[in-house]
Amino acid sequence: MKKFLDKDFILETDTAKKLYHEFAADLPIIDYHCHISPKEIADDKQFENMTQIWLYGDHYKWRAMRTNGIKEEGVTGESSSDREKFENWACTVPYTLRNPLYHWTHLELKKPFGIEKILSPDTSEEIWNECNKKLNTPEFSCRSLIRKANVEVIGTTDDPADSLEYHKAIKDSGFETKVVPSWRPDKAMAVDDASEYNAYINKLAIASEMEINTFEDLLSALQKRHDFFAEMGCKASDHGLEQFFAAEYTNDEATEIFAKIHKGEELIESDVLKFKSAMLYEFAVLDHSKGWVQQFHIGAIRNNNTGMFNKLGADTGFDSIADKLVAEDMSKFLNRLATEEKLTKTILYNLNPAHNEVYATMLGNFQDGEIAGKIQWGSGWWFLDQKDGMEKQMNALSNLGLLSRFVGMLTDSRSFLSYSRHEYFRRILCNLIGNDVEKGLIPYNEELLKEIVQGICYYNAKNYFNF
Repeated sequence: MKKFLDKDFILETDTAKKLYHEFAADLPIIDYHCHISPKEIADDKQFENMTQIWLYGDHYKWRAMRTNGIKEEGVTGESSSDREKFENWACTVPYTLRNPLYHWTHLELKKPFGIEKILSPDTSEEIWNECNKKLNTPEFSCRSLIRKANVEVIGTTDDPADSLEYHKAIKDSGFETKVVPSWRPDKAMAVDDASEYNAYINKLAIASEMEINTFEDLLSALQKRHDFFAEMGCKASDHGLEQFFAAEYTNDEATEIFAKIHKGEELIESDVLKFKSAMLYEFAVLDHSKGWVQQFHIGAIRNNNTGMFNKLGADTGFDSIADKLVAEDMSKFLNRLATEEKLTKTILYNLNPAHNEVYATMLGNFQDGEIAGKIQWGSGWWFLDQKDGMEKQMNALSNLGLLSRFVGMLTDSRSFLSYSRHEYFRRILCNLIGNDVEKGLIPYNEELLKEIVQGICYYNAKNYFNF
């Protein structure tokens, strides 16, 4: 019986162990997409306790606690202390067996805290005290945690109206990890609610220092902000969408639709689809003009529980996998850009595992030989960023594309303790390849295996994003 979380965790064969320990484990991390706060990095924030750094904003853990019978007050409520919320999490952890949260929790205790105990009600006080003692030292500030994890690049997620003042402060401070903004323009196309959209347009107008009264004004303002993001080191955009938008429209229609919503009129469904299609195209053209990477996270149905959304807001654990068909609109969107020679480097992420082979085969339609792996299928995301989900993604990519050109893992996280997800991914990758070697399915060519493993874990992303 193997010991849980020993040095060979997940690694089943001698070849897998060699690939991980000798070639993958010590590589720097390029975390090219996440949701951590640039302000907290700029301020080099010191968290007071484990709940603040580990549970605040972590809707994965919140969902598990609710499922385990913890009332909302003990999950997110203001009347519950941080200590009580940590205890509620400790009570939940034993029941997360076979959920990736069990692995993540103990990987995050092991690194950076050096704790190898299993979290439970029996160990919670000891772990709480030990972690909090370390968190209150300079060696566990935000920047120190990033250094401990050997993170070379962080790509945050930022709205076009954001000032990026904290990115500038980080750069000016000389912090050795590169922290770059990523362009997330979803709100500029979110015309489902007229009042919310116009409030956002007002913010964008202030940021761009111009009036936005027409569709052309909107595009000009976005161009100005896109240029500013590029000056601040941005190399990528990111779009979090339920689906691709590729409806037929004319520029005159887009102009008229913007005029309607600018006057406060609610749009009919066909106008919403046309306007979102127009904006998604314009965003892609902007990215192509600068050689950025565009990322599309597709397939979440959000805020399913209206009562809890009204109480807690978005990103609080009430989202799930959507089941809309994706192939036709994805193909139309990419094909228009390719036909017009405006298709930049692109990473596609699916949330519905039923779409794995759809995405894996779509890539090959739009590779143009310009660079290796120009169109990428992103690592298992959100509900799929666990061992089974990542293995299925890499197996499908291996069968239908080139795993060797894959840009690998990202945290997509709001936590400074999530860098262990890269270790998790690297162990899973090395186990897949190492097991194939020992089964005689692929030859043992050490130089080739080293090149492929290190490429997927680090070098492919470094070259692809051109950081």
